[in-house]
Amino acid sequence: MAKKPKKQQQSGGTPATVALTSAGVDFTVHAYDHDPNHPSYGEEAAEAMGVSPDRVFKTLVADVDGTLTVAVVPVAGSLDLKALASAVGGKRAAMADPTLAERTTGYVRGGISPLGQRKKLPTVLDTSATAHPTICISAGRRGLEVELSPADLATLTGAVLAPIGRG
Repeated sequence: MAKKPKKQQQSGGTPATVALTSAGVDFTVHAYDHDPNHPSYGEEAAEAMGVSPDRVFKTLVADVDGTLTVAVVPVAGSLDLKALASAVGGKRAAMADPTLAERTTGYVRGGISPLGQRKKLPTVLDTSATAHPTICISAGRRGLEVELSPADLATLTGAVLAPIGRG
């Protein structure tokens, strides 16, 4: 019995790229050599790809009133924890323990993607993403990004759009 082509295509991908392929979404993969000494994963990605940092988004995991929540914000800025809590109807937010974030998402820090996570978490995408036809996010490992439309990202993650980034 022949193997299904879909499985063959997915075997070499990350959970994020597998999720995108399965959903039939248009995306582009960008790979670069990760420098473990670079002070910022996101800024490194922007530099390596030659993309403006306002189009490269980082995935952060926060604890909002006891619920792990994903925040997707531009690498050029930072996360407004108060705004994140408000966006999901919470009162207080703090950055999640990195080990817990890695264990829950199935990804390592610096390579956490909002897509294909081990456990689907509530997700908030910064509204600045909608200013761009495409944005870049982690594809699930350091040195690998995917470029896709913000609308597709929001749809696939069930993300709430809210102004959660600070420039």
